[in-house]
Amino acid sequence: MRLIADLHLHSHYSRATSKDLDLEHLSLWAQRKGVQVVATGDISHPGWLSELKAKLEPAEEGLFRLRDDLSRAVQAQLPGACQGTVRFMLAGEISNIYKKGERVRKVHNVVFAPSLAVVEKLQARLERIGNIRSDGRPILGLDSRDLLDILLSLDPQAYLIPAHIWTPWFSMLGSMSGFDSVEECFGDLTAHIFALETGLSSDPPMNWRVSNLDRYTLVSNSDAHSPPKLAREATVFDTELSYPALFDALKTGDAARFGGTLEFFPEEGKYHYDGHRKCEVRWEPETTRAHQGVCQVCGKPVTVGVMHRVEELADRPEGGRPARVHPYHSLIPLPEILAEVYGVGAGSRQVEQAYETLLAKLGPELGILRDLPLEDIARVGGGLLAEGVRRVRTGQLTIAAGYDGEYGTVHLFSDDERATFSSQLGLFGEKPARNKPAPSKERASPSQPPATQADLFNVPPTPIPVVREEQVPLSSSPAGALLAGLNEQQREAVLCDDPALIIVAGPGTGKTRTLTHRIAYLVQARGVAPENILAITFTNKAAGEMAERLVRLVGPNTTRQIMVKTFHAFGAWLLRQEAARLGLTPQFAIYTDDDRRRLLQRLVPDLSEKQFNLTLDTISAAKNRLLDPDAPALADVPDPPPELRAVYRRYEAALHEAQALDFDDLIYKAVRLL
Repeated sequence: MRLIADLHLHSHYSRATSKDLDLEHLSLWAQRKGVQVVATGDISHPGWLSELKAKLEPAEEGLFRLRDDLSRAVQAQLPGACQGTVRFMLAGEISNIYKKGERVRKVHNVVFAPSLAVVEKLQARLERIGNIRSDGRPILGLDSRDLLDILLSLDPQAYLIPAHIWTPWFSMLGSMSGFDSVEECFGDLTAHIFALETGLSSDPPMNWRVSNLDRYTLVSNSDAHSPPKLAREATVFDTELSYPALFDALKTGDAARFGGTLEFFPEEGKYHYDGHRKCEVRWEPETTRAHQGVCQVCGKPVTVGVMHRVEELADRPEGGRPARVHPYHSLIPLPEILAEVYGVGAGSRQVEQAYETLLAKLGPELGILRDLPLEDIARVGGGLLAEGVRRVRTGQLTIAAGYDGEYGTVHLFSDDERATFSSQLGLFGEKPARNKPAPSKERASPSQPPATQADLFNVPPTPIPVVREEQVPLSSSPAGALLAGLNEQQREAVLCDDPALIIVAGPGTGKTRTLTHRIAYLVQARGVAPENILAITFTNKAAGEMAERLVRLVGPNTTRQIMVKTFHAFGAWLLRQEAARLGLTPQFAIYTDDDRRRLLQRLVPDLSEKQFNLTLDTISAAKNRLLDPDAPALADVPDPPPELRAVYRRYEAALHEAQALDFDDLIYKAVRLL
């Protein structure tokens, strides 16, 4: 059976956690989220053990259920759509701080026990070493290897998984106090480590770059300090409901039983980038290296984040992967999406009410985020919510990456997109409330080209990183600051006044750096209005990188006025501006390949599969050659599909009737329009 498990969290006995972290609230929120197996957390704390004994009953082997009377009280608080099975697994985090290899090591580990009797034995052993009563996550002067040795001596089914392995301050591979390999940490007992928790600030592809980690099963958990944070990351299993079955799946990594992970977008984690929170300095690894790791504001070392640390240990390039990988899905919590829909805080009453209504009508949160058809979400929550979920599923979002303990900031919509949707029915069918925006220096100038819906369906938004203006100190001598650090050829390109300039250079030679510095130079030193600058790229990744660098050079206000788009995104923007000339509304849809196939299948259902595919490909090729159905050159198509002109005309007419364009139209019609 398909199970979702969150195996690392805390109880109310841990410091800096919610008082609601008791078994009843964990059961309640597990069902709201759609989680079947939840760790108890804090099994090293005697007070928590007493609560576990009083409130839990044995269920399947090695797992526990909430006592019947308590469970009934929890179920009474849940809508029927969310009620489900919840099992508890005995687990907890331990902070190991010790000296090894002439360095102080600070490593967090999650330990697991198959029975309450083993938990009692573990507490007795740990209490001889340090204080286990003042904090649910005790700090012990105990080598990680020795903690594993204790577990192995207690029971063959007592296990250890290193926690959030990349976190700078407290983890096995952390930049500040960790090791460079699993073997260096656990020595002769390394063979007993079979899984690693990747943490919020990394995802599987980042870990795949380090071949030393290939043999380990990568897991994700929430490390929740309050019940609503449950399952912000989680692990998926396809096993029976039992402690041995779950751990056998982890030990073997068998793809038939281990279903992969549910992930934060790693940029949203609070240690993804390097930086110094007090000085609001957020850096990519490249920038940190350029400054020798020293904060330019206060002169102290910056906290080296997860991306930087992964690059230090990586022996594969970005995109490299081992032979064995498991699936993963990156998600954003539903309250954060609702906050974007409403333009309010994720903790607002408005978001809370919407969240409760969605769960009552559609079921648990993870099902809404991952599996539910978008039309069902739109029917209950409105078009903008459905679009937000679609963007999360496809990764079309903007994140200002987290750094030095500061979580990343996610943005799904611009103010203009919210305004466009305001004419539609709002969440749950009512007209949406119009929140009067507070005055902000982030608001674009009136001369900025208006943002539109180019990305509301298939063309993703230009990812303008969201950073505070104060994070981008600008030099009083813009030209000097911008030219510093460029080589002679790059400076020549930045300063060039010729009407046309071609930069020819290989990968990694600084083309993007040169172009962004040229844009910044035009704005800061030559006084060119930023809204008069258009930068076109081939890929969304390139557009995002260019925009991110511009934020650092000229600040977010100015960057928002510069149009940085892919060819297709620019075409979509232009066509929405001039939609009336095409006989379309500005909210026209953009059809995906699947949409195109369904449309053509409806128009010519009798074509063979070969003729069907040939017809689609030929229409696409014709548009790329700027040929309409009546173009004479269409007769030159070799081996044309049956009735090509007639089918092409019907296809175009059907698109127009649906108030839609296909992806090829974004270039074809934009060029024809110009």
